[in-house]
Amino acid sequence: MVDKERLEAYWKKNLALIRNILIIWFIFGYVLAIIFVEPLNNIKLGGTPLGFWFAHQGSIYVFVALIFIYAKLIGKIDKEFDVEED
Repeated sequence: MVDKERLEAYWKKNLALIRNILIIWFIFGYVLAIIFVEPLNNIKLGGTPLGFWFAHQGSIYVFVALIFIYAKLIGKIDKEFDVEED
């Protein structure tokens, strides 16, 4: 049987990772793309205003990158707690 304290530590680390990834996604998808869009539009990225780019492309790219980052980091957490899949 799995030690209850070890299982709780695993979930605590897992939830902390999820929380941090969601915070990053919120910053790129909401804060930069909606709240700070006007100041960012003064900066051009390939001829496109940066605020517009974040709203339409950047937040999607960040989301996809975060999926891969999560998969890699949760794999390390799984190995640390010896719960990885074979």
